[in-house]
Amino acid sequence: MATFLYRLARFSYRRRRLVALLWVGLLVLFGVGAATLSGPTTSDFSMPGTESQRTIDILKKRMPQVSADAATARVVFAAPEGGTLTGGANRAAVQQVIAKLKTAPQVANVVDPYQAKAVSPDGKIAYAQVTYRVTAIDVTEEARDALIKAAEPGRAAGLTVEMGGPATEGMPEQSATEVIGLIVAAVVLVITFGSLIAAGLPLLNAILGVGIAMAGITAATGLVDMSSTTPTLALMLGLAVAIDYALFIVSRYRHELREGRDGEEAAGRAVGTAGSAVVFAGLTVIIALVGLAVVNIPILTEMGIAAGFAVAVAVLIALSLLPALLGFAGNRVLGGRIPGLRGGDGAKAPMGERWARFIVRRPLPVLLLAIVGMGVVAAPALDLRLGLPGDEIKPSHTTQRKAYDLLSKGFGPGFNGPLMVVVDGRNAQAAAQRFAGRIRGLGDVAAVTPPTANPAGDTAVLTVVPKSGPSDKATEDLVARIRDLPSIGGADALVTGSTAMAIDVSAKLSDALLPYLAVVVGLAFILLMLVFRSIVVPLKATLGFLLSVAATFGAVVAVFQWGWLADLLGVDQTGPIISIMPIFLIGVVFGLAMDYQVFLVTRMREEFVHGAAPKEAVVIGFRHGARVVTAAAIIMIAVFAGFITAEESMIKMMGFALAAGVAFDAFVVRMMIVPAVMALLGRAAWWLPSWLDRILPDVDVEGEKLRLLLGDGTADAPDRREPQPAGRG
Repeated sequence: MATFLYRLARFSYRRRRLVALLWVGLLVLFGVGAATLSGPTTSDFSMPGTESQRTIDILKKRMPQVSADAATARVVFAAPEGGTLTGGANRAAVQQVIAKLKTAPQVANVVDPYQAKAVSPDGKIAYAQVTYRVTAIDVTEEARDALIKAAEPGRAAGLTVEMGGPATEGMPEQSATEVIGLIVAAVVLVITFGSLIAAGLPLLNAILGVGIAMAGITAATGLVDMSSTTPTLALMLGLAVAIDYALFIVSRYRHELREGRDGEEAAGRAVGTAGSAVVFAGLTVIIALVGLAVVNIPILTEMGIAAGFAVAVAVLIALSLLPALLGFAGNRVLGGRIPGLRGGDGAKAPMGERWARFIVRRPLPVLLLAIVGMGVVAAPALDLRLGLPGDEIKPSHTTQRKAYDLLSKGFGPGFNGPLMVVVDGRNAQAAAQRFAGRIRGLGDVAAVTPPTANPAGDTAVLTVVPKSGPSDKATEDLVARIRDLPSIGGADALVTGSTAMAIDVSAKLSDALLPYLAVVVGLAFILLMLVFRSIVVPLKATLGFLLSVAATFGAVVAVFQWGWLADLLGVDQTGPIISIMPIFLIGVVFGLAMDYQVFLVTRMREEFVHGAAPKEAVVIGFRHGARVVTAAAIIMIAVFAGFITAEESMIKMMGFALAAGVAFDAFVVRMMIVPAVMALLGRAAWWLPSWLDRILPDVDVEGEKLRLLLGDGTADAPDRREPQPAGRG
């Protein structure tokens, strides 16, 4: 591989104008596709194989008029101080709003609060249910604007009018968070290299790569239904890894230039060595992301594939466009010095070397300190509670959150998450009447509506309003108790609705976690065995990752569930952790953790294979890699942390979790635990059974074949066919 990448880089360096033109042309092509093919995104969840989804499918077939998957909005009215909504001008104002809602585009039905008795006992709060003819993804901006404008007569009359529900969710606006990340990345790169030109190359490389990836994802929204959070998360990851991959290659390029080689040769060697690590680091990230398809929840599959595509583009552009950009820059990447900044390519990092020598002298105390510290941070994860919170975690100034609070005040929190119970079987109407009586006796039930049956009499629907909120544990228990009710005359009670869907998502994710870990960790373990020619090193990398994830879960629970530092981070409402977050976090952090593992330890292996003693190889590899790994981690943390300012709660939580995960993994696991374990293991770290050594293909990540091809292999290098170091056969 190193030889192939060496030749690719030299070609890109020589034919830099052609290569740059091809990539710019690709950007234009994808941009045209994004402009002409893009479609709307959605906040909906679909869950094949769950009871909620099966129940919706039954209703679509037998009672399409129920529109179980249709978009809905709930318009909530509150009387001015000292007044009520039950008569006079206030009631007339409510009726004006209802009349406008009925004529709004795409609206199928509006339930009058006075006819449906949807007025609070004190007469101060009422709500109207609006049902659309289309799903939430198909609600147009025109229809959404009409919904908002319908509230004007009520507000003009002095009423408070707020609205929530899926139909009110527009496409989230892109914020300046990615710009913040780029600014921080630029500062870190300038400090790292001490040169504006060298710092600018990774940024230019990342901007072009992310532009292509995001244009491709945007174009894809016109072909498939896609979550509204998918582009943002792909942007978050694509930007971070694109800068990091370019950082490692530029750093190695500067090192080769300082060794006296010309630009083309330096680019070839940089991509042949650091580029090999980039390929395998990128592959581990892609495996972890695409592996999310194992869960079989469409939104997670979309996120994984889109983010994996962004990472793949980052790898390809680092291997081909970056050498071309280096050709344009030439030796100037060593120039443009900024006074007061020493910069460096990682070859001269005395602080990193001193730290490594400190650890190899005292590996056991350092290892114990790091593990105990991470264990303390991970402790809150024992209280992890999952769910799919809705409008209750929206920022307090949004109309969705205000509508939720008003409805909770007037009717109780359960009215924000009613359960739809579907009775499936013969004589459904009679069975539903009996089920309604049993459900009223289950506890935590505020109301049960009379059932409605279809003409065939094999399906009936009734609504159950819990006393507890949609994301409360009591509501989850109520759903389980309803589902556990025995059949009546051959008819069964099935539960669906947004609250039941959220519960099913959490259960499905929990069931899929172990298979997902087995697939992702198994494939990545094999990949890392190819890279490191070792069994112990991949095992250590995996265990370190699990420690990072546990600490990250602990931090997320402390902030978003317990409320620690909530005000500082702008968390308006604490509650359950979004159920898709843990499995997605595991996938992403695993990929990123392997990035640092590959970048740091491949250099250690390179030095060991070329003759260094085990502990000295750790020190030398750390000296070469510590500076750029530190810079890469800070850049990733900055990019992810920028998304903490987003209003979308899922994006805020993801940004915090990823930033924390990178911090724990880079600065504790890779900078403390890895060198300590490598020092303790010595030569045993590189042990590989001879039979396995013969089976595994030789991918030559450390570039030994390249060194021999170029005529600078060392005669005194150890015989790599021996079991120690792990042979190559």
